[in-house]
Amino acid sequence: MKVIVTGAGGQLGTDVMKELKKLGCEAIPADLPELDITDKEKTIGVISGNHPDAVIHCAAFTAVDLAETEREKCRSINVDGTENIAYACRLCGAKLLYLSTDYVFGGRGDVPYETDSEISPCNYYGETKYLGEEAVRKNGKHFIVRISWVFGKSGKNFVKTMLRLSQEKDEISVVNDQVGSPTYTPDLASLLCKMIATEKYGTYHATNEGFCSWAEFAEKIMELSGSKTKIVPISSAEYKSAAARPENSRMSKVSLDENGFDRLPSWQDALERYFK
Repeated sequence: MKVIVTGAGGQLGTDVMKELKKLGCEAIPADLPELDITDKEKTIGVISGNHPDAVIHCAAFTAVDLAETEREKCRSINVDGTENIAYACRLCGAKLLYLSTDYVFGGRGDVPYETDSEISPCNYYGETKYLGEEAVRKNGKHFIVRISWVFGKSGKNFVKTMLRLSQEKDEISVVNDQVGSPTYTPDLASLLCKMIATEKYGTYHATNEGFCSWAEFAEKIMELSGSKTKIVPISSAEYKSAAARPENSRMSKVSLDENGFDRLPSWQDALERYFK
């Protein structure tokens, strides 16, 4: 199977490339500067020219706070770029797997969101990712996978930030009223590569099992790293950010169950493997 991976050098794309190669697939990296997904003709040329069986679309503008002020750039990548990818996939008949986010939901309450729950993006980044979903749905052979709180060995993430701050501070203030599920990139990559080999198209939620607040996540990071830095729980109101964040990022995994895909291991298990 020949698979193009956009954003192949990113946090998730790196592990997707590794997993595809481990499975014996022909994995083709597509990233800047060779591929600018906002350039429609170049995107068509790269995808059609390689005749892939599938495209796993990891490339995105993910700076959530920056998205509030750099709206044009964010939309160009997350919406226009995704439309270009989807169009190119339709032209060559390739499957398309698109990574979306829990931020497409309103983030209220304490009940896990289903794949068909009401869409009400809590910030501009979430809005552009949902518009990307709509572009992908025009391709009949599509998978949309919503994820949250991503961490891995590559790129920037919450775990690395906490570890860095623990070297600098005796105390770190972390919000305790936003609840969701961390997602470990090697576990997610394994699922995505299994999914793309099937024809079980549709929308999925895929995160590691279990829920926690950011403060609880941070406390576990300190515990496993052996750090003595104290985590001080605070409210979202006390933590100022340009973009709103959802209080409820819980997502139901029923779609995985119904289609015969294994759920990811617990987030605690994933974090332990990260440190090992």
